[in-house]
Amino acid sequence: MNTATKLGAFALGLATVLGTAYGAGQLAGPVRSADSPTDSAPHPTDSDHSTDSDHSTGGDTRASGTPRLPGGLLVSERGYTLAAVPGAAGEFAFRIVGPDGQPVTDYEVAHDRRMHLIVARRDLSGFRHVHPEMAADGTWRVASPLSGPGSWRAFADFTPGGGDPLTLGLDVAVPGDFRPRPLPAPAPTAEIDGYEVRLDGALTPGGSSELTLTVSRDGQPVTDLQPYLGAYGHLVALREGDLAYLHVHPDGGPGDGDTPAGPAITFVADVPSAGTYRLYLDFQHGGTVRTAEFTVVAGAPGGPVSGDAPGHGEPDHGHD
Repeated sequence: MNTATKLGAFALGLATVLGTAYGAGQLAGPVRSADSPTDSAPHPTDSDHSTDSDHSTGGDTRASGTPRLPGGLLVSERGYTLAAVPGAAGEFAFRIVGPDGQPVTDYEVAHDRRMHLIVARRDLSGFRHVHPEMAADGTWRVASPLSGPGSWRAFADFTPGGGDPLTLGLDVAVPGDFRPRPLPAPAPTAEIDGYEVRLDGALTPGGSSELTLTVSRDGQPVTDLQPYLGAYGHLVALREGDLAYLHVHPDGGPGDGDTPAGPAITFVADVPSAGTYRLYLDFQHGGTVRTAEFTVVAGAPGGPVSGDAPGHGEPDHGHD
């Protein structure tokens, strides 16, 4: 074999090895233990982060007015890292490691809690919104919300003491037989436990959109929704593909003298791009929190929305 041929074969082999390593890294995700160094590459907007808007803790706007990346795409941002730690059987445990390399123990209360943990499978099924408890060493623990096998994304939604809201994301694999399911097709309503929720409005890529969700039961409007985490409804949006995270809240709130307790809940949402989003509405009535799920196509002609029964037909959503 001549020299040129040998060099060509070597280059091809090296490219194959590097490509395989890159693919494995993408599949494995940026998971670190609490003892791992927090030396992730700087986020392009880390030095240009501004306080999140009143409507969304998943993404904010730079001083120039251009939207920054939505939350949950990074395991480390602004010096903070979401780190999974070993837990007891049936338990999910993690820490937030701060810029000083130590677990964070000082958090602001946001929406009645210091920590919101949201999980969903990569196919956007199995949504859970729970609230772990923190130990003195900064370890957060909760009964595992990962309800079955598959590749999950965990989002820690929090505000460090004296800081701005932040959402970090971490991939978690649960072994077992799992076959991803396609996202449900568009429909304007979702049904859950005898309740029907109608979604009106459209998502505008790169801009603000008003969404109205109307709750009824047995054909009658529900006018006595109960506050849940300081609001009559909480809306989380995840973008299909990368699972970019947006946590959207309604206009007004209980006790402001102006916001009715149903049947309609109005939200203002900001989405960064065209694409398909899965929306999860948490609302409380009769002492029980329920989740209505919708699929929304941002940027589609006419702005169609869709909805279906929670969990892709499985009742595996939940709250804590």
